[in-house]
Amino acid sequence: MTYLITGGAGFIGTHLCRHLLNEGHNVKILDCFNTQIHGDQKKLPSDVSKDVELFTGDIRDRELLIKAIAKTNGIIHLAAETGTGQSMYEIDRYFSVNVQGTAVLLDILQNHEISKSIETIVVASSRAIYGEGAYKCMVHGTIYPDSRNSIDLAMGKFDPGCPFCTCSIKVIPTNEIAPFKPMSVYGLTKQVQEQAILMFARTRDINGIALRYQNVYGPGQSLKNPYTGILAVFSTLAKRGQDIEVYEDGQESRDFVYIDDVINATVSALKHKEKFVGGINVGSGEATKIETVAEEINSFFGKKSSIFTSGAFRIGDIRHNVADLSLAKDVLRFEPKTHFREGVSKFLQWAENETYVENISYSNSVNELTIRGLMGQAKIKKYE
Repeated sequence: MTYLITGGAGFIGTHLCRHLLNEGHNVKILDCFNTQIHGDQKKLPSDVSKDVELFTGDIRDRELLIKAIAKTNGIIHLAAETGTGQSMYEIDRYFSVNVQGTAVLLDILQNHEISKSIETIVVASSRAIYGEGAYKCMVHGTIYPDSRNSIDLAMGKFDPGCPFCTCSIKVIPTNEIAPFKPMSVYGLTKQVQEQAILMFARTRDINGIALRYQNVYGPGQSLKNPYTGILAVFSTLAKRGQDIEVYEDGQESRDFVYIDDVINATVSALKHKEKFVGGINVGSGEATKIETVAEEINSFFGKKSSIFTSGAFRIGDIRHNVADLSLAKDVLRFEPKTHFREGVSKFLQWAENETYVENISYSNSVNELTIRGLMGQAKIKKYE
């Protein structure tokens, strides 16, 4: 089979490329080598570059995309701008790349004869489309809270509440029937992106699968990109023995899913033979506190850093998330194999040997959010 991976030079893309090449498939990659992600590295890793057909350019470049799609059996659409915080002020860029880029792709597939060989489209969606996701209220059952407001956050009230009563609520796994309630521009563009792909797949009667990735991590992720995730940020600080700031009170949690599990789920979606069009969660099914993440990373590097929870918060961030993986198990036969402690150890062993990257870009990203009124400070400060 011949597969095209848009955004294939990125973290997930290169891992997926290696997997498909090892299985004997032909792989094409289209990527613009975004400086924010790749820095000055404008080429593929040497272990894949000799075996793939590379198209260097933007997902919105129609003529280039037509060439890349030709004689392709399946498309894995990873090309997108990522970063919850950045999306809240670079709105035009996020809509242009994520939404318009997908529109160009679908317009070609609908109107050009080269699309006749396409059997499946897999799109990288995100758990960000759910917003806060599912919670349980003792009175009202399963609920889906709205975004937390800045007044409550500034008072140190970080947990969302029931919109119908004053009862406290508890996070529960979010499944695919949860309503779309994105709380960032990034989440909104991912919702539009996945729904456009799924609508097209239904119209053309082909498989269309939107994989709603949770927080993906592992060796090979960008340590240059300030929006790449807290594992990269924390590990860079811990290597240098610098203070690690944890936002809010450190009790917020995420579903961290290891890259090998993500690739297994993605390949299963790509090869799925039965008819399927829809979204599927891909995660670990476990919630890990951010405070725990900082402690694990600091411990690995010899506890050289001080960890403090600052009470700072970002507008558009969620409080908790954990994925319900029932549908992934039923449709893709997917079950995650790597628990967080094992996965983070593998990531840190890799990161330890990577060249240190100065955190100027991370500091700049925080300053950008602050200037635009997207950062706040709660009236608490706890040091550990």
